[in-house]
Amino acid sequence: MPPIFELQNVSFNYDGIPALQSLSLVFEPGQRVALIGANGSGKSTLLRLLDALYFPTAGSIQFMGEPLTQERLRSDTVNLNFRRQVGLVFQNPDVQLFNPTVFDEVAFGPLQLRWPRAEVLQRVNETLELMGISHLKERPPHRLSGGEKKKVALASILVIDPQVLLLDEPTAALDPKSQSQVVDQVQGWKSTSKTVISATHQLELLEDIADIVYVMQNGNIVASGTPTQILSHEDLLTQVNLIHAHRHSHGGIVHSHAHFHRHLHNDHGTEGE
Repeated sequence: MPPIFELQNVSFNYDGIPALQSLSLVFEPGQRVALIGANGSGKSTLLRLLDALYFPTAGSIQFMGEPLTQERLRSDTVNLNFRRQVGLVFQNPDVQLFNPTVFDEVAFGPLQLRWPRAEVLQRVNETLELMGISHLKERPPHRLSGGEKKKVALASILVIDPQVLLLDEPTAALDPKSQSQVVDQVQGWKSTSKTVISATHQLELLEDIADIVYVMQNGNIVASGTPTQILSHEDLLTQVNLIHAHRHSHGGIVHSHAHFHRHLHNDHGTEGE
């Protein structure tokens, strides 16, 4: 089986400002991958390229052994096949939600994929139940809380059961119980053919959601390894501004230890980086 994605010397610029620089990466079927990095590192941009929302300024991307290009996706058959297999959940659900009701939001993808009506109804109701939001199905998404919107955004992608799930800060704005649901979902796909690529700042989630971690800085991959390897590399995490040294004093003696640190961010005018 060919790689899910293969990137060769991929670069991307926003109005001449580099966001990704000559990335060469391979994502294999069934991998659970985490992308970590501070503001402006390129995580969200990379997810958008993998979802074919953006296309490289230079270099190439292949999906399942075929070029992932704007020209090829102009074919309805190619586009529908790709959209059926790959889904992206944005960090900010307001970017993703636009239908009049929650039910319509979750049904939108299957309808665009031309599923039979009976299958759409069944899958939507199953997914609403899975996410614990059946009681919201007649509500307008824009009137929901941040956590509820996040669940709807997740449901709108999970409903199509994609082979590749791209998650941008998947647990942001969720309460602990809902975070656990998302983590359980990702863990449930371990040892299956599903590929999950998550961009996150929550270092404490890495061992639960990823088998391999790529550390990004200034549009480059600066390190990779297992979650255990990356989390034990405090100098690296400090260097890329994901943790900082926290100093405190006891009896006049100053102690220093690593401290996980989250960032608020904005990627060249887009959400989440």
